[in-house]
Amino acid sequence: MKPIVGLSPLYDEEKRGLWMRPGYLDVLYACGAIPLVLPFQSDAVDVEQILSICDGLLLTGGADIQPHMYGQKPIPECGPTQPNRDELEFRLLDKALYENMPMLGVCRGSQMLNVYLGGTLYQDLRTQLPDSINHAMEPPYESPCHKVTLVPGEPLEALLGVSELPVNSIHHQAVRRLAPTLVPMARSLDGIIEGTWMPDKRFVWAVQWHPEWIWDVDDRQRLIVQRFVDACKGD
Repeated sequence: MKPIVGLSPLYDEEKRGLWMRPGYLDVLYACGAIPLVLPFQSDAVDVEQILSICDGLLLTGGADIQPHMYGQKPIPECGPTQPNRDELEFRLLDKALYENMPMLGVCRGSQMLNVYLGGTLYQDLRTQLPDSINHAMEPPYESPCHKVTLVPGEPLEALLGVSELPVNSIHHQAVRRLAPTLVPMARSLDGIIEGTWMPDKRFVWAVQWHPEWIWDVDDRQRLIVQRFVDACKGD
């Protein structure tokens, strides 16, 4: 049996519709999972039932997170937010972490995991960290934008067997204060935390870049998703 991976949905404000980038679905299929795009339903009982048919959870990229969720007021450079999605993902994290479900966070998903666990974010890197490198590349996104340094001895470095990894980069927000239960696995050259994990869970990893854009041209990016899918299988 293939594991079923639930994906938090993307939301189109203009069309008032849910959607999903094909790359997330393609890489999960390629790694042996069945992707399932979840509905925009944040009722706690419904979320519990929805996740009961999933073997893993992937928190996708997307809109900015509401600053009040990490104790801040929005600055002008903070982008549009989606309160319904924030509420949904908090409910998903409530259940998934309680059940020790394997999880992978990508971009916004990495930020949401940090916020949920008590960390904070840079609302806009260019404004709040003007010396940072370029984290918002132009398309095509299948090529690297910068490198990240992998923390020695942590799981990502052990999996890939390298000390540096070229990554793409499509974000203007990032982890500022790391949540106490998260451990860094990767940093960009300006010190921004780009990869984290939870040592006390079966598998909870998060990356700031987008493996779903680059997995078919860089086997190391596919390995990250494969490791997640293997955890969903129970390996």
